[in-house]
Amino acid sequence: MSKRRKNPRAAADAAPKREKVRDIFVARPFEGLADETEWIAMRELVPAASAPLTLKPEVIEEYGDREVTLSTVLPMAWPAMTRADGRVFVGLQRHVQSGDVSRDIAVAILRALQTEPGETVSVPSLPGAGVRLQDILADGPLDITMHEGFEYWLDAQQAEDPNVKASLERANASIYPTVRMAAAHAAYWTRVPDKAHVRWVLPEQEDAALDALARLSAAGDLLLGEGTKFAGMFRAHGLLVPVWDVPGEPEAGEWEAALADFAKRYADTLAETGPLDGAARRAKQGLVGRQLTLR
Repeated sequence: MSKRRKNPRAAADAAPKREKVRDIFVARPFEGLADETEWIAMRELVPAASAPLTLKPEVIEEYGDREVTLSTVLPMAWPAMTRADGRVFVGLQRHVQSGDVSRDIAVAILRALQTEPGETVSVPSLPGAGVRLQDILADGPLDITMHEGFEYWLDAQQAEDPNVKASLERANASIYPTVRMAAAHAAYWTRVPDKAHVRWVLPEQEDAALDALARLSAAGDLLLGEGTKFAGMFRAHGLLVPVWDVPGEPEAGEWEAALADFAKRYADTLAETGPLDGAARRAKQGLVGRQLTLR
């Protein structure tokens, strides 16, 4: 002990310096963005989609004016990549993340802007405190393009990489047909092998949304029509996402009217501000028991 006290600087210099960063958890990482629900949908519901992002002028001034594209997922679940043509892609669905998804994606964008075109982007798994999406994006609605495959990832150079090709084939094989619905914002229809789902990211605060769903359930108004089933809901990045099982044969367009009717019932029910009655309280308990949380 006495020797360490005599020369603390020498001991510090001899040891490798390691920055200790305390991770934090942000329940609603996309809160404050104009299209919070679509950010969540692209991260949790949609297999293959992209949207251009616009950087704030001060970010462009510092890092240069390069085209930045948001993608549901990238080859081998990379957090970001730069193509040889200079385009930057950032992935929403990735293997490693911290407790603040907004911070993760912002760091991935900035690291990609610092990377030469065509080079590998190095992104820390735990970025620590710093700017978030809300700080670097010129905010607005996402202009989402749905894709049937991930070929939009690649330029000619990347298309020749055998690892990227293999990842592309695996990713394409995992895609279920998915359609963005018009009847409600951030609602998507997806066909899986034996049925289909309609899922909708609700924009309201969780407590208000849950009370409205409970009232609808108690009144028998929670379904989308004959042959449908309310499968439950999950909490994704602080918002609720109800899920309906629907017959697999009809195409997505066949459910637009039913979803529009439900959306109107839901909006009308949100306006009710009184306490829940006994039936609605019991329905609420049942809904909470069938709720999953995604992070």
